[in-house]
Amino acid sequence: MNPKDLFQQALAAHQAGNLAQAESLYARLLADRPGHPQVTYLMGALRAAQGHSAEAVTLLETALAAQPANPAVLLHLGNALQDQRRYADAVTRYDQALTHKPEYADALNNRGNALAALDRFDEAVASFDAALALQPGDASTWYNRGLALQRANRLEEAIASFDKALAIRPDLGEAWNNKGGALLALKRPQDALASFDRALALQPQNVQGLMNRGTTLQTLKRHAEALADYDRIFALAPDFPDAWGEAAKAALFACDWPRMARIAADAPALIARGAKIDPWVLLSYSNDGALQRECAARAVHSSVLPQMPQPLWRGEKYAHAKIRLAYLSYDFRAHPVGYQVAPLLEQHDRSRFEVIGISTGPDDDSDVRRRIQAACDQFHQTDYADPTGTAELLRKLEVDVAIELGGFTEGPGLNILAHRPAPVQVSWLGYAGTTGADFIDAVLADAIAVPSSQQAFYAERIVHLPDSFFPMDGARLIAPPPSRAEAGLPEEAFVFCAFNNNFKITAPVFDIWMRLLQHVPGSVLWLREGVNETLRREAVARGVAPERLVFAAHVPLEVHHARHQLADLLLDTLPYNAHATAADALWAGLPVLTRLGETYPGRVAASLVTAAGLPELVTQSAEEYESLALALARDPARLKALREKLAANRATAPLFDTPRLARNIEAAYLELLKKA
Repeated sequence: MNPKDLFQQALAAHQAGNLAQAESLYARLLADRPGHPQVTYLMGALRAAQGHSAEAVTLLETALAAQPANPAVLLHLGNALQDQRRYADAVTRYDQALTHKPEYADALNNRGNALAALDRFDEAVASFDAALALQPGDASTWYNRGLALQRANRLEEAIASFDKALAIRPDLGEAWNNKGGALLALKRPQDALASFDRALALQPQNVQGLMNRGTTLQTLKRHAEALADYDRIFALAPDFPDAWGEAAKAALFACDWPRMARIAADAPALIARGAKIDPWVLLSYSNDGALQRECAARAVHSSVLPQMPQPLWRGEKYAHAKIRLAYLSYDFRAHPVGYQVAPLLEQHDRSRFEVIGISTGPDDDSDVRRRIQAACDQFHQTDYADPTGTAELLRKLEVDVAIELGGFTEGPGLNILAHRPAPVQVSWLGYAGTTGADFIDAVLADAIAVPSSQQAFYAERIVHLPDSFFPMDGARLIAPPPSRAEAGLPEEAFVFCAFNNNFKITAPVFDIWMRLLQHVPGSVLWLREGVNETLRREAVARGVAPERLVFAAHVPLEVHHARHQLADLLLDTLPYNAHATAADALWAGLPVLTRLGETYPGRVAASLVTAAGLPELVTQSAEEYESLALALARDPARLKALREKLAANRATAPLFDTPRLARNIEAAYLELLKKA
């Protein structure tokens, strides 16, 4: 076969997608005519399509040396360089192609992708717009434009671009999927779910699409449905990185206790093999301190520190008239952390300390948000998506002590402090565990919540505050309670109360509760609403009538605080205790029965109860916990005496003395600064 015919045959195979045949034919042509520019170019484009980008770059650069003004060669060279993540070099080649062919839509489109990979989003969008001016009906360019806008956090514009792409190509599953991601980020989960459903109708085996829908279902509190999606992922891709951890979260919130038992048993081996799970989720599955630290450290290094940033603070000594404290939180809003920290901020000694609030979360325009802002000498609303910018702000403000209130719960606090913007960086209050981060200097707790014997399980230094680490609002008033009838409770029954989040309820704890109901005639268990039918079904399986579980509807916070007074005894959970829930109950005058756990999340209630002056309500075993709950339910006088003691202690007990806590925490900050 003559070379011309061989070339035409190779080109036809290439265009038809028969890459192996085309490669063989190009190789024959190059054997006869080594370095032939056109064949070398086509072989380079083919090798790029086969995923051999390094070889493709070599071939295309050889072709370019012979044809330096060929825009097609420059385009494919730019594409191969992108495959190697050499995005700046790719932009250079696209620019050269556009010099020779200014109206080259493919080069403009691919240039936009490279610029977006360099986080040069405005330039990327401009490049896409130039391509669309030439080819307004190109769905892939609209889609790429949407991706760049999504990465730039310009979510409404991203959705508009995805919609343009979908108007042209309704079968573009990737556009439906990414549109769903943008909608979810905009807190529009129902719309996001519809978009993910459309994506999966087109691509039913798209594992990332199933993950996205599972996340959305969890946001909508449809945890059992989310588990079904994760099971499909396990069937398609058993080692998909995030599926196991997300299934663990969904099982927790669904109170799927059999699955939780399997997850808990598998956790050590899977985490050792690199499986991902949110550290705060693991706290409910394992009381193994070493495993909790390993999990946290992995999370820090995989998501918080993919690349270690250079420290912003480099040993400078500040000479301020006052020590500058910066509190960082996503939850300066109507949230437990917001309510807890507000009174502490108000109590700081302003003759010695300047208080700075750094909000990384939404402004909900709530009373507590306004109270927090008023309690700060400076208050800054920062961009969630720009932890580097927030870290630079802290350094510019010359903050002495940065206090991070969220850990792994929500918000970019750890990503901010990874830049080391302050001499002293502290974890306190909102996350009951180690961050696993060497850029956090200390975790503030007390000797009950985190005893010194657990130091090996903490990357941070454990710093004990005297008495209690937990702030209480001494100015908070408790309104008169509704009637029991208004709350759906029987008038004369003994009311066991368990207002913890449903995810803290475990099978062993629930077993005890059901035995208590069986042993205390007419008693009821008052729970927060959530997985009502699941818990009723579990009660029936244990021989308890479902109507003896009463579910408390969501009500305004002041009503919720007041209705604690209708209960007789709050029953705590393990391995994850009541935290703010226990504090609310104690302030309302409701005794809290707890059991001392092995790690921080399971020891907080014991700390609170002890600091409230009721150490006799801290038990050491499941048997003691059950026995004491039953004894109190059968002895109204003893329970009444506990209530009276709790009421009297509100005037003197350390838990209720926030000014005292403020002095203690200030002393801790000063001691840490001495060692910085």
